[in-house]
Amino acid sequence: MIELINVNKSYNSTAKAVDNLNLEIEDGEIFGFLGPNGAGKTTTIKMITGILKPDSGNITINGIDIQSHPLEAKEQFGFVPDSPDMFLRLKGIEYLNFMADIYNVSKGMRKARIESLSERFEMQTALGDQIQSYSHGMRQKIVIMGVMLHDPAVWILDEPMTGLDPKSSYSLKQLMREHADSGKTVFFSTHVLEVAERLCDKVAIINKGKILFSGCLDELKNHASKNESLEKIFLEMTENE
Repeated sequence: MIELINVNKSYNSTAKAVDNLNLEIEDGEIFGFLGPNGAGKTTTIKMITGILKPDSGNITINGIDIQSHPLEAKEQFGFVPDSPDMFLRLKGIEYLNFMADIYNVSKGMRKARIESLSERFEMQTALGDQIQSYSHGMRQKIVIMGVMLHDPAVWILDEPMTGLDPKSSYSLKQLMREHADSGKTVFFSTHVLEVAERLCDKVAIINKGKILFSGCLDELKNHASKNESLEKIFLEMTENE
């Protein structure tokens, strides 16, 4: 699970990017993190993954503090960032083997997982090409595959479906559901509210660094006192805020 307690982050002295944020993402669920541009989603994710240090508060991954025990905490999760433009001079297969080496995936296990993932994302014929020759969607797929190679307990995905073709997007959603149903954790941000409504067990809505709501969709609709779509409730909550 992922837990954030009283987390704060400022980039200047006048405004907080994240303001006293408290969240608990439990095992066995897909948790959607929603908010308009500039709401604090990516800042929050970068603090969870240890890229940014919070000004105050605590963040734990499966009970391990990301600040005091960063290596142990990072072994618990796989992270898809909001941009897939990395290691462009490597071939796809070189990147996957690099990721497998980092996480000590055995030769037999990595071969089986690379074959399975490349088939699900239709990347078999592209693994011998340099990543710089890939389209944006292909780069997104190779990053997702690299994250899944060591089968981490927690997936942290920042806009993971951006650029994916419909079939690959469907495959990713299937994998997310399978991962959560196996008792593990999926935490992802998205702008596509219809996807969140169909896929998520719980959601949190953040705006101006503050959590406006966190819970299941039925609770959100009861909270809003309306039997409306997530999209309409989200727009009304963030505009009112």
